[in-house]
Amino acid sequence: MTTGPTGGFLRRRLQRRLNGKLIGQVGFRRLWVGQSISELGSQVTVLALPLAAVLVLHASTFQVGLLTTAGYAAFLIVGLPTGVWVDRMRRRPVMIVADVIRAIALASIPVAYGLGDLTLVQLYAVAFVTGIATVFFDVAYMSFLPGLVGLNNIVEANAKLQVTVSLAQVGGPSLAGFLIGLFGAPIAFLADAGSFVVSFVSLAFVRHHEPAPERSEARSLRSEMAEGLGFVAKQPILRMIAGCTATWNLFNSAVMAISVVFLVRQIHLHAGTIGLLTSAGAVGGVVGGLTASLLRRWLGSARIIWVVAVVTAPFELLIPVTFPGPGLACFGVAAFMSSFGAVVYNVNQASFRQILCPPRLLGRMNATIRFIVWGTLPLGGLLGGALGSLLGNRNAIWFCAAGVTLAPIWLLLSPLLKLRDTPEPAEGWDGVGPAPEPAAG
Repeated sequence: MTTGPTGGFLRRRLQRRLNGKLIGQVGFRRLWVGQSISELGSQVTVLALPLAAVLVLHASTFQVGLLTTAGYAAFLIVGLPTGVWVDRMRRRPVMIVADVIRAIALASIPVAYGLGDLTLVQLYAVAFVTGIATVFFDVAYMSFLPGLVGLNNIVEANAKLQVTVSLAQVGGPSLAGFLIGLFGAPIAFLADAGSFVVSFVSLAFVRHHEPAPERSEARSLRSEMAEGLGFVAKQPILRMIAGCTATWNLFNSAVMAISVVFLVRQIHLHAGTIGLLTSAGAVGGVVGGLTASLLRRWLGSARIIWVVAVVTAPFELLIPVTFPGPGLACFGVAAFMSSFGAVVYNVNQASFRQILCPPRLLGRMNATIRFIVWGTLPLGGLLGGALGSLLGNRNAIWFCAAGVTLAPIWLLLSPLLKLRDTPEPAEGWDGVGPAPEPAAG
């Protein structure tokens, strides 16, 4: 079988991206494999959770929105203190425990279903518990990675991980649709539980000497949280990135909370078709991961952050235009561009954060950013559920898609607009006082 020019280009880019300097580093490779498999499993839950609520428990639009809220409420409740706790501990054991907790929580759903005791309350509880574990895992993971690969390799590491996340988003929904169609939504959760077991085993075999965290004289939880907040507050680029991402996440999570209900009840799609449609859109994330570094070099590390957001955000407006038949392409294009933009944006802004922040503050800095940008996700679930009930699903998606489109205004009002490249810390800078001035381009 031959491939066209575009297919050949993507195949070559994928091969180069999945190779590179880091492929020979055993510790990173084991982390990468575990993360890739757990991300594939998590895609099953992304589709199975709302479908279990809709198809098995006959949940309303608002009740499905509450599932999103339950899953992300942890970022509001424990987001900030998690950063302090993670900075006080070695990060790898935190990640291992989080994987174990998520596996047990997800495995409880098919058990309850088999006993005839599955309820919406249990789905909310599982979403909340896995959300708490995910907060700890994500903060520890983002803080562990720079020490594992080194700052010179951090952009490559983030790009590799984003490519495999996007590949999981391509194959995951189709796998989810197949498993849900074959076994039912509750049983499909076993796939995600198993993926976290694989991640746990992979992390257990990562041989990386992680230095003991520094012990400070003042161990006040409040003062250490304030230090992380202060670091983010003093950096104007970080502030505006956080504002843009928080706004984007608020309205995008509202769209996602309604989308499955919209596709089932207004467009009349089956689980398998929804999975295929979501997978087709996720190809954009693969393309984004393969081209993130290239676009960074072409446009500059500062310019790429705001350009990709401004160009891709308006495509969200195609989702409410979706209709049966050929109109499904509107949803697919919107999903493709949204995924592409999110990956390119996240690779570059996350790498900037990790390079800029001193190691002793990584946990608190990442927790602060996560608290701000992920803390809007449960609010988005409530917003989507409420608007879907009041305005109807299609009108609610119009409103929320407009909010996504306007999110990049934060970046257009930031110093990024005048820069080609983001500032890098001077050698020996420990995060105390202002960061070095960036060079205009």
